[in-house]
Amino acid sequence: MLLPRCFAQGSRRLGMLLAISLFASLSCAEQPSAPSPVAAPMRPLPWGQLNFLATTDTHGWLAGHLQEPQYSADWGDYISFATRIKEQADERGVDVLLIDCGDRIEGNGIYDASSPKGLYTYDIFRQQHIDVITTGNHELYQPNASDREYQLSVPNSRGNYLASNLDYIIPETGEQVPMAQRFRKFTTKNQKIEVLAFGFLFDFRGNANNTRVQKVENTIKEKWFQDAIREKVDLFVVAGHIILPGKEVKALYEAIRRQNWDTPIQFFGGHSHIRDFHKYDSSAYGIQGGRYLETVGWMSIDGIPKKSEKTKSISADSAKKDISFKRRYIDNNLFGYHYHTGLNETTFPTKLGQNASESIRLARKALDLDHSYGCAPKNLWLSRAQYPSNDSILTWLDTEVMPEVIVNPKRKDVPTLALTNSGAMRFDIFKGPFTRDSTYILSPFISKFLYIKDVPYESAKRVLTLINNAGQVLAAQNLPSASVLGPPEQISDCEDSKAPEPLQPLTFSDQRPLSSTSSKHLPNLIPGYTTKDDGGDDGDDTQHAPISFYNVPNCIQSEISFPEKGAPETVDVVFVDFIQPWVLAALAFSGAVYKIDDVELYREETLTELITGWIGKHWQKEC
Repeated sequence: MLLPRCFAQGSRRLGMLLAISLFASLSCAEQPSAPSPVAAPMRPLPWGQLNFLATTDTHGWLAGHLQEPQYSADWGDYISFATRIKEQADERGVDVLLIDCGDRIEGNGIYDASSPKGLYTYDIFRQQHIDVITTGNHELYQPNASDREYQLSVPNSRGNYLASNLDYIIPETGEQVPMAQRFRKFTTKNQKIEVLAFGFLFDFRGNANNTRVQKVENTIKEKWFQDAIREKVDLFVVAGHIILPGKEVKALYEAIRRQNWDTPIQFFGGHSHIRDFHKYDSSAYGIQGGRYLETVGWMSIDGIPKKSEKTKSISADSAKKDISFKRRYIDNNLFGYHYHTGLNETTFPTKLGQNASESIRLARKALDLDHSYGCAPKNLWLSRAQYPSNDSILTWLDTEVMPEVIVNPKRKDVPTLALTNSGAMRFDIFKGPFTRDSTYILSPFISKFLYIKDVPYESAKRVLTLINNAGQVLAAQNLPSASVLGPPEQISDCEDSKAPEPLQPLTFSDQRPLSSTSSKHLPNLIPGYTTKDDGGDDGDDTQHAPISFYNVPNCIQSEISFPEKGAPETVDVVFVDFIQPWVLAALAFSGAVYKIDDVELYREETLTELITGWIGKHWQKEC
């Protein structure tokens, strides 16, 4: 298959730069501007017969976190870590498999700043061998992103990409074909464990028109799936961009259990950006490995009963009782990587990992990602500060930024209600340089502002309340749960599920403090994840002081050009394009019925571009 010319050229250009500079910088690990990790109390990895390293929702953060020491390792360091862990597995006579559950794009300059997007990303990512890789919803929003997934990611995965309920439409012919193979059956290297793996996406409905996502409940009825779950294997692996307590996992679990009541099942989840671990029964568990290359999930299974070794004298039930599942959430930094491998800065790096780190550095340089637009005067938090408050990024957005930038010169004196969803903001702002990279980290989307003119104020003023608090009303209008408009950590079910009944909020396990006293005997701990899940409260490899976590509304709103006294009769309702269905539904419920034809473009610039312009104007001083 021929790759797009621009990507072939990008790969060659990066390769040439890498060859020139590799020998001069071969000793480097992580990115030069990354902070050094801070020492902290550690918990070792639990090993088993079969072990997994799992990533998900990396969203382009291949360079790691350049302002947070606990997550400062880059993709090259992860490559070295996986290599060293596999070497340990060989010495122990056990196996390690690598999993990735999608959303590898959108959310970081190394993907979003190039033209076309991902010019360097795919070549860097493929340097890590991954045993099971699946698709996320972000790979499917834009037609060209779906094209690149089919043309680049699938062949780069060398047969390990799985797409159990996802099809691609070939543009030249209109033929609908599987995005990748539906499942994979293989035997592990050392333990000779027979594994059958699937790769699923939740029931996503926001994909571009060159892909088709089939509902999981329909996929599990197909002959190929029913035949596959009747295979006599030692372990089923279900990897996917699905939340572990969601309806899709429930359907898959029940389908497999109807045919295999005792075969172990290991689920790998994603999408909700959390560290999570779920027990389904004594031989079926699931793990989700966080977001943004902050976390690498570790899963170990011991006592797997092998079908080939079972005898009539040993019942399946007795073998089942001996199996154990253990997890660990690994902070992505070199201190932890050195600890878990027993190596140091000299013995830990591999040439392949160093190659990847250097590729990342060169790509960042080529994209000028360190270019500064200004200096943030303080930290602004998405979920670590209450909304509204002076430290909330959403308060900053609706009180300082939006009133100034959401202006159409032709309508500048018209009273306006401007809305955006809180999920349009994807990360925090740290005190210090606000760079080109920071713009994509903050908001990577191409959302533009639309509007409906001269809406009765009595109807318009109810829109925000309905979107934030009346989920049952909007769900009854055949809309997805409005929780998808907020940060992924707050989603109440898999995105774009069309359930008419109210969806119940989930209890999430990450970023919530266990208690204010959980670290009082270790006062020098740096803030970080203190996870509590179905396995207890000892899953994090690094002991942290807990951080606060506050829920935020689905949407926020600014009043612009309002009269000093009294209320206007009509207003312009301005909103980012992503939330249009909810705005129209809320207006209709409030007695103001509008159609899509009534919606017009308000500003040509994206939300990200407008925010960047504001920062360049107001935060110009040098750091």
